[in-house]
Amino acid sequence: MKFTQRTRGRSATRRAAVASAGVASALLLSGWTAPMAGQPAQSPAVQAAASQADACTPGQPPESPELEPTTPETLEQVYHCILTNSYAGPAMDHRDLLAAAFAAFTQELHRRGMDQADVTTPPMSGDRDRDWQAFSDVYERVEADGDVQQALAAAVVNGMVASLDDNHAKWRRPEPGGEGPHGLGLSVSGARRTNLDPAATEPLFVTEVIENSPAAKSGVRPGDVIVSVDGAPPFLGGTLSEGVITRLSATDGEPVRLTLRDPASGRERTVSVEYGLLDPPPLKASGKLVDGDVAYVELPGYYRGSADDTLAEVARLRADKELRGLVLDLRGNIGGGVDEVTRLLGAFAHRKITSYQCDVHDECTASRTDDSVPLLGLPLVVLVDRACVSACDDFSAAVKGLGIAPLVGTRTAGFVAGSAVTYPLNDGSVLAMPTLHHRGPHGELVNTIGVPADHQAPMTPRDLSAGRDPALAKALTLLK
Repeated sequence: MKFTQRTRGRSATRRAAVASAGVASALLLSGWTAPMAGQPAQSPAVQAAASQADACTPGQPPESPELEPTTPETLEQVYHCILTNSYAGPAMDHRDLLAAAFAAFTQELHRRGMDQADVTTPPMSGDRDRDWQAFSDVYERVEADGDVQQALAAAVVNGMVASLDDNHAKWRRPEPGGEGPHGLGLSVSGARRTNLDPAATEPLFVTEVIENSPAAKSGVRPGDVIVSVDGAPPFLGGTLSEGVITRLSATDGEPVRLTLRDPASGRERTVSVEYGLLDPPPLKASGKLVDGDVAYVELPGYYRGSADDTLAEVARLRADKELRGLVLDLRGNIGGGVDEVTRLLGAFAHRKITSYQCDVHDECTASRTDDSVPLLGLPLVVLVDRACVSACDDFSAAVKGLGIAPLVGTRTAGFVAGSAVTYPLNDGSVLAMPTLHHRGPHGELVNTIGVPADHQAPMTPRDLSAGRDPALAKALTLLK
């Protein structure tokens, strides 16, 4: 790893609050950020390659995009955008990207019963532009109309994005407008938001139910153990079904039939939950006093202004009470902006490197604490779990690596490849990819691994059902 002397204080990137509508909200929930300032300059060769398609320019996606069909020109734009701007692009063999595109294309043809004899792998010359044209010639041999053509194009884009094997690289083509978020209104133990947790263990249980959601109206409660989804067990051979998580996190579809077991009584019941409009609570830091003189602040995401909101909650609780310590609850934190991480860390340590952002050649730039923030001077305990993702992973790695405070709960998600830059495309869709990848404060890898808790205190179905919180209880003993 080659560390440069350049440093960043508060990043130029900011996140929109989750309450904002349209595409921006969807990207925030996925752990995406706005484009970062100070990106490396592109070489003339890279610029020339990018000019073969429409310009791929970083920018904020529109809240209500005007969607057009995803054409071969859009596919070419994605191809060059990945090779020019993604983290792995400068070291990537473009033929691997085309192979992934072709595989996804032919698999979609097969699923639809549309495969044809002349759709064969085109010869590759090793020249980026000629090889793209060879792929495009084969792609355009298949004639389809409307939704089918769009599905084929989507398969190609998703195939290329998936080949990056980067958990912060995504393609979104949201429908414009709409009433607001839809879904079942529940969260489960085996998922990091809409992504399956590869370390999920049995049983699968409900961790949260949104008030007045379809799940709440059907009688689903936190702590309920999910015995089956549409008659299928959630685990098979000890492995959680990705289809189950997809079904539970979808926004529409046929009603979901859930068989649930009460963890206290063992009684089972079956409910049918329809997808519907959700009214989730605002993404906002909230605080209260616990154990008489300990500040407890729950931070659900690193949204714009979240660091100041957190500190304001501590100040409010501190106004009339001499505090013994602070418990910062990051369980379920959806991530957000790097600048909010460095600002909040500045309340607990100064003149510290919090993380590194590295390119594919291991040239790394340091992020540092925001030393304009006054130190709180309070003992701190941080609560974390497998749903603490992205910027939450980043914060937790800094807290542990710098010895700021103990972590209590379970290992974090390890869903922290890097801050994604968004690229609006010519069909109204949005491509998002990291240009740099995250390392911890000592150069350690956190992505896919997570940050281990210093004190294990997992939440169980019985705890949730009974209103107990073993992690908070452990935190209070540490502060004593």
